[in-house]
Amino acid sequence: MKTILQIAIGFVVAGVILAGSAFASEQTAYSPERFARAQLSGSPVLVDIAASWCPVCKVQATVVHQALAEPAFSHFVVLDLDFDTQKDAVRRFGATMQSTLIIFKGKKEVARVVGATDPDVIEAMMRRATD
Repeated sequence: MKTILQIAIGFVVAGVILAGSAFASEQTAYSPERFARAQLSGSPVLVDIAASWCPVCKVQATVVHQALAEPAFSHFVVLDLDFDTQKDAVRRFGATMQSTLIIFKGKKEVARVVGATDPDVIEAMMRRATD
């Protein structure tokens, strides 16, 4: 028979697991509908325009992933836009090359970098949406 202490510990562990997943950022493939919903969600939105063959994009993805693990950025919605297969959307964002990161706060663009891989630069850009 389980003791009250074992049951209580079980609830605490379950709560920690659920709380951690509730604050995890959302990262998904870009679509115009997802972008519109994300802008209305109240969460900052990071549009990551990348190409699978791009080494700079791979480094950026690692830096962004590490930043999203920080509590200050855990509420971001990240939309991955494929530079090669989603040309119409790339043009709508005014991007001319892969490795473009764009931050939105609501419907307003608040920051953009191209080719940046320095964690300090990317985190400073992300902070502009949390102010």
